[in-house]
Amino acid sequence: MPELPEVEIVRQSLNKKINGKIIKKVIVKNRNLRFKVPLNFTSVLENKRVIKVDRFSKYLIIFLSNNHVCLIHLGMSGTIHLVYKKNKNLITNTSFYHSPTLPKKHNHIEIFFDDLKFVYNDPRRFGYFEIIKNSKLLKIKINKFGPEPFSTKFNFEYLYSFLKNKEKNIKNFLLDQKFVSGIGNIYASEILHLSKINPDKKGKNLTKKELKKILINSKKILSKAIHKGGSSIKDFRNISGSKGEYQNNFKVYQRAGLKCKRSSCKGIIKKKNISNRSTFLCNFCQK
Repeated sequence: MPELPEVEIVRQSLNKKINGKIIKKVIVKNRNLRFKVPLNFTSVLENKRVIKVDRFSKYLIIFLSNNHVCLIHLGMSGTIHLVYKKNKNLITNTSFYHSPTLPKKHNHIEIFFDDLKFVYNDPRRFGYFEIIKNSKLLKIKINKFGPEPFSTKFNFEYLYSFLKNKEKNIKNFLLDQKFVSGIGNIYASEILHLSKINPDKKGKNLTKKELKKILINSKKILSKAIHKGGSSIKDFRNISGSKGEYQNNFKVYQRAGLKCKRSSCKGIIKKKNISNRSTFLCNFCQK
């Protein structure tokens, strides 16, 4: 599943290509996604201008000229493809994983502009589209989630008050979107390794120094991942067809059995399951 950096790369691509364009036609080929595509989806989008493409956490947010908002979650296997009428570019995938070119199957939604069409492809159908009537209702929805790592609300006081009496381990907290929004399995492992914190450590047992490390390193890891174009575990590409490069910077993720990359560390990267999720850590510097 794409995490905050990958969704941000998709947002940047879409904002560059469809911002300011008018939606000419919408075709819904299959409403049966994770949640059914709203019945008014076509009427809300057609003949409206895209004001901007934004993002919160792992959600893409398309603001429309009628004040409505289209919220998109890519789920496990959702990809967005931009197909041009004149320039038949071979690379169409703006999203995370799967084929960099437009697949023949599982194209559920098509949104047409003058010079290109937006195609949503999702083999597993865990992604979804939601129509929100206005920005006020969008804010209410967003406020149900925890702050993003880049938010000023994600600060030491917040972490300390949230975690001080909690039994749950820090790895699960980093994956809990009600605690912090946008971090997934890849970056949780990388953040904890950089912070020298064992993923199994309970929230209540984290020191003030460790909390500060989590704050700093969450921002550092995610910023670097965005700068590197996200992580291409399989075939993630941006709109220009370029692969993400952050996977080349992984210190622990998918490195089980290899030596820790931290200088002077003699540890070996181990893989373990925490709440049925693969977790990677160094057996020496994350004791």
